[in-house]
Amino acid sequence: MSDTIEKIKCLIIGSGPAGYTAAIYAARANMNPILYQGMQPGGQLTTTNEVENFPGYVDGVTGPEMMIQLQQQAQRFGADIRDGWATKVDFSGDIHKVWINDKIELHCETVIISTGASAKYLGLPSEQHYLQMGGGVSACAVCDGFFYRNQEVVIVGAGDSACEEAHYLSKLCKKVTMLVRSEKFRASKIMEERVRKTENIEILLNHDTVEVLGDNQVVEAIKVFNKTTNETYDIPATGFFVAIGHKPNTDIFKDYLNLDETGYIINTPGTSKTNVEGVFVAGDAADHVYRQAITAAGTGCMAALDAERYLAAKE
Repeated sequence: MSDTIEKIKCLIIGSGPAGYTAAIYAARANMNPILYQGMQPGGQLTTTNEVENFPGYVDGVTGPEMMIQLQQQAQRFGADIRDGWATKVDFSGDIHKVWINDKIELHCETVIISTGASAKYLGLPSEQHYLQMGGGVSACAVCDGFFYRNQEVVIVGAGDSACEEAHYLSKLCKKVTMLVRSEKFRASKIMEERVRKTENIEILLNHDTVEVLGDNQVVEAIKVFNKTTNETYDIPATGFFVAIGHKPNTDIFKDYLNLDETGYIINTPGTSKTNVEGVFVAGDAADHVYRQAITAAGTGCMAALDAERYLAAKE
């Protein structure tokens, strides 16, 4: 631990649309925000090749480019953007204590948590290769489905979110093949029936993904294993969607904040407030429903305004 303690009016933990938007609003309100970018500066959007559904970008924008612009906008108003990530917190007292990289101790009047959530992937080397290439692997049908209009895609997953994403893709794509790794869905009956009744969705139960195939640049097929027949074969596809869930990056807060069974921070409805006064949450650390850049940015604005009002009430 460091010998010196830095006192901060507004600390923002995590970047991405939620963190950077909170920083913009907090800086403009003279809250002197300090933002630590976390282990993935810019958040999940830095893995997205094209963003076409964020208002204001007529021709679209790459995820990394958009995050750079948001960061620069926050810095323009005086936000202090730093490298590093929070490794420990203590929200038991009036002063909110946060440690950065296990070394730097911060004492904060307000804290805005925008640590986001990480999509779960299968972990196949080929899957990760095409994900990093931006060549056809995605964990968000709403974000990327548009790029696969009139094409054939494969989606893996068995829960409500997977069914919802498969149904969404069916409206855009020529054919959607849904891989369910066990012999039955985990989804609710109503969601299962929805995909079963959709003509261009083919459901393959008891199927494992073996490999994502392509030309090293873009996806061309998915190699699958039928556990019922012990047969391995290829399914032609230009897109591979992974819908096996997300993990919110909230582990360090579990001793102090109310989390749901999956780990998402529970906020007071209609606000960004948590169960600890002066601690607020924005973006995908609390949102397991929408998970979009625009909704994350909106809650970043809410968190900064809530923090500003909290400080004003204390004066």
